[in-house]
Amino acid sequence: MRTHDRLPPGHGLWTTFRVPVVVAGLSLTGLVGALLADGLWDILGAVLLANPLAVTLWALAVRRR
Repeated sequence: MRTHDRLPPGHGLWTTFRVPVVVAGLSLTGLVGALLADGLWDILGAVLLANPLAVTLWALAVRRR
């Protein structure tokens, strides 16, 4: 039996990893932008780099309910 045969319908790799991929992409964009440019990119980079913290806090708040 293959691994994906045991998963419920609609629970593939993309379902599992879509949020981490988006968070990683935003973080990478913020890091590169903040390192390579000044001004607005510094502010945008700080906001994008704070994204994993915001997602973690949101997940903890939802879990406690």
